[in-house]
Amino acid sequence: MSARTTTPQSAAHISMSVFERYLSLWVALCIVTGVVLGQFMPDVFQAIGRLEVAKVNLPVGTLIWVMIIPMLVKVDFAALSEVRHHVRGIGVTLVINWLVKPFSMAFLGWLFIRHLFAPLLPADQIDSYVAGLILLAAAPCTAMVFVWSRLTHGDPLFTLSQVALNDSIMVVVFAPLVAFLLGLSSIAVPWDTLMMSVALYIVIPVILSQLWRRSLMRQGPAAFDAAMVRIGPWSIAALLATLVLLFAFQGLAIMAQPLIIALLAVPILIQVLFNASLAYVLNRAVGEKHAIACPSALIGASNFFELAVAAAISLFGFNSGAALATVVGVLIEVPVMLLVVRVVNASKGWYERTA
Repeated sequence: MSARTTTPQSAAHISMSVFERYLSLWVALCIVTGVVLGQFMPDVFQAIGRLEVAKVNLPVGTLIWVMIIPMLVKVDFAALSEVRHHVRGIGVTLVINWLVKPFSMAFLGWLFIRHLFAPLLPADQIDSYVAGLILLAAAPCTAMVFVWSRLTHGDPLFTLSQVALNDSIMVVVFAPLVAFLLGLSSIAVPWDTLMMSVALYIVIPVILSQLWRRSLMRQGPAAFDAAMVRIGPWSIAALLATLVLLFAFQGLAIMAQPLIIALLAVPILIQVLFNASLAYVLNRAVGEKHAIACPSALIGASNFFELAVAAAISLFGFNSGAALATVVGVLIEVPVMLLVVRVVNASKGWYERTA
């Protein structure tokens, strides 16, 4: 059996682990842990913050690789050959991911952060918050989409081919898209740091993950599936450790203004629900089946928040509002996506009803 036919089958049997189902709870605990540790052990975290080479924090960089690489191992780029079988659904998702979502988030950031919520936020972090929201929206979701697709009985071949296509596009488009949107928002773009982030957190992890994938696949489907089960917790554990570090640095700002997290969640929540709804309705309008529309809506709504966190830290630093904004995306991702899953499953009868 080829890698292309094995992988979708494996992806289709993915279910949510305890860590994934209660990710928002673990994130909340990390917020509390990080804030407390940051207050009682400031010297330790300041020392960690100084462990940098070429503006890359070594502990965080390592954790981010542990987050990203296991997820990318699941992606089979050979699945790009399946794109031709789902042209309409692929087209809808690409429009949502690359034309609607980043620009709508830039607008929501301008509306809520720069205007409606501006009096309630620290003025010196406004630009940084907007930048974090843009980074979050410019990175389409990867591995978690397999979970969402499974929960909606989505077509695994479509899901895999769409993820492979998104990742291929992201290698080329992420940096210029982020730079363009930050420029529109009048935020200075450190191009050298941005390109380094793309190389460190997209290009190199993709190469390493695909080499690892090929090595596993040569051992057979059973060995590959066993490895996926074994390394699955790595990403979540590394994410949680990164969040503890982030909130150890963000502790003072959060304690001074705890409302910030709730305010940042508003545009993220609106964007997720808007994009999921738009993708779902557009797929119905173009005549795609429900098994395609569900993963399309979920891919269009969710984010590759690990990459967003990494880029925010690289571009703006631990203490930035950008890093905090991307972490808020992590905080609300699971409960909101589970809500979307429930809605698309419950509306299957409406979706399939003919005139």
